[in-house]
Amino acid sequence: MHKPYDLLVIGDINADLVLSGDVTPVFGQVEKLLDDASLLIGGSATIFACGAARLGLRVAFAGKVGDDVFGRFMLAALQERGIDASAVVVDPVVKTGLTVILSRGQDRAMLTHAGTIGALRADELDPHLFDLARHVHLGSYYLLDGVRPAVPHLFAEARRRGLTVSLDTNYDPAERWDGGIAETLRHVDIFLPNETELAQIMGAGDWRAALDMAARTIHTVAVKLGADGAAVQQANHFLHQPVLPVTVVDTTGAGDSFDAGFVYGYLAGWPPDRTLALAMACGAASTRAAGGTAAQPDLEEALALAGLAAL
Repeated sequence: MHKPYDLLVIGDINADLVLSGDVTPVFGQVEKLLDDASLLIGGSATIFACGAARLGLRVAFAGKVGDDVFGRFMLAALQERGIDASAVVVDPVVKTGLTVILSRGQDRAMLTHAGTIGALRADELDPHLFDLARHVHLGSYYLLDGVRPAVPHLFAEARRRGLTVSLDTNYDPAERWDGGIAETLRHVDIFLPNETELAQIMGAGDWRAALDMAARTIHTVAVKLGADGAAVQQANHFLHQPVLPVTVVDTTGAGDSFDAGFVYGYLAGWPPDRTLALAMACGAASTRAAGGTAAQPDLEEALALAGLAAL
């Protein structure tokens, strides 16, 4: 059945203030000079949505912003990229979330004011949205305090209505790595952690053992390994791909762009090796400019970078 959207994305929608330079902040009113400062699209789920739309998928977004300059900035950014933001709640009381990122090449430090990120409630998500999409993706699981308890139910309902489900938990700032994640993962088709997140969530000593454990119950697990590339496992079928050579400016959102490429390939019915290659290309390409979205590739560019022929 034809549906208006390929993707329904649920999660964090916040601005990123990216500060670039080889400096370390020092208290005591010590002033350091930066190379650059930019107000950019932030939020794991939002960057994912932009990457998916850039690849040509039809995307709707559900989240929450404040009635403020950062909220208006984010809504305009989604709309400019052809993403349907009509399900984004505008809260007149709570401020839009903001992340300040100090970026130093391939490393970064982040400070986040959660604001509206944790204020989104499950009862603000219209279940009818599941009838409009083929797939649902949720990002920043551990930041979604108001939604997280209901995520297993939401995912189960999505799958009951015929959608597939992907999840990128991102890091747990509280470092508890629980919050109902075991029950949530029972309803996930594609799990998209990085190596640290995967090992912590599965309670394993290293990412490789954790990947084996996760793949016993989750259909597809793709783990991001930073400078070591990425790997994907389906049951006992394991693939690894090294990182693609690009000139790195900023790694902000690279994992989210990876996710967008992976979900694109999955929805297109591609085999795991082609899907992983596209995801790697999308993640690598996104690091060529500051912020998470400025250098996200379209499908033609991503295929070329991955060395894949168009179908």
